[in-house]
Amino acid sequence: MMKISSTKFAGSSSKVTEKPSLRLAEFAFIGRSNVGKSSLINALCGNSRLAMTSSRPGKTRLVNHFLINDGWYLVDLPGYGYAKASRSERAAIESVIRDYLNHSGELRELFVLIDSRHDLVSSDADFLREMGESDIPFSIIFTKADKSGPVACAKQVEKLKGQIAGIVGHTPSCFVSSSLKGTGRQEILDHIDNLLQ
Repeated sequence: MMKISSTKFAGSSSKVTEKPSLRLAEFAFIGRSNVGKSSLINALCGNSRLAMTSSRPGKTRLVNHFLINDGWYLVDLPGYGYAKASRSERAAIESVIRDYLNHSGELRELFVLIDSRHDLVSSDADFLREMGESDIPFSIIFTKADKSGPVACAKQVEKLKGQIAGIVGHTPSCFVSSSLKGTGRQEILDHIDNLLQ
């Protein structure tokens, strides 16, 4: 069972060549803007001030590395599909994301965050399709599970799994989470721990 004993902000970058010089296994988190990514990262690490949370979507514009237990990095990627950004801003953010995903040799797994309450939107589907066609290992985290009742949440998650399988051709590892209640926290950490072995 993984326990997090230390967390430290290790740096921000817009290109892989600028990321921290200490090469360790990386586990990256990405999702549509306002999916609850920063809140989940803070909940996983037991540090409410580690990743900056904001009610304003599109807050994260750089790749942020956090050193965990002095042994691996948790990587906070910018959100995709932020509609209110200008076309040039969206292109710049997408360039940052793609540079990291395509060139970070230390990436062990990408966690794609999906809001458990809603069907996939086009930006989710487009990103998942891209992942399905790549060699990047990824899992799904369904966020905000506390926002709907357990029966409704379970039903919607099953529907989402079907939608995802239809896009990528298989059902990846999936986790259901609530940053507020801590749901899924240990399962996600133990999954990371297994990949580190």
